[in-house]
Amino acid sequence: MTIATLAPQAAARRPVPLARQIREWHAWIGALVAPSVLFFAATGVLQLWSLHEAHGAYAPPAMIEMVGALHKDQKFALGHHHAPPPAAKPAKAAHEHAPDQPKPATVLLKAFFTLVAVSLIVSTAAGMWMALSQSRQRLALGVVMLVGAVTPVVLAALTT
Repeated sequence: MTIATLAPQAAARRPVPLARQIREWHAWIGALVAPSVLFFAATGVLQLWSLHEAHGAYAPPAMIEMVGALHKDQKFALGHHHAPPPAAKPAKAAHEHAPDQPKPATVLLKAFFTLVAVSLIVSTAAGMWMALSQSRQRLALGVVMLVGAVTPVVLAALTT
């Protein structure tokens, strides 16, 4: 026997390193949950800026209202809002901000969380692309991604 013939045999007997096992599990779990991560990041931005609810002269498109209700209440619904606005409150002190004029820090926080959500969307989409283009098991991972996308839609449709 030569060194060249012993190397493959020795490699076959070595245990799989923990890091490789973790990467494998990460790929399979990621493939299953990635569609939901994309959904929740995108609809979270809509909710962050209150684009899923009517207010003032703004009326959200039906699709945005439906995905907002799915994100928030786990059901497809139009015009579904939790509670009517509270009765008129006593006038606030001059130093307090009116509800329609958020503090600058609130706007900056929303902008930061929007950046986080967009980064999550880009990162998740990149991970899905890597799984589907660079893995030896791309077909199986694609099927798992499809199951991860279709299952919540079917279950949500059953909630109506």
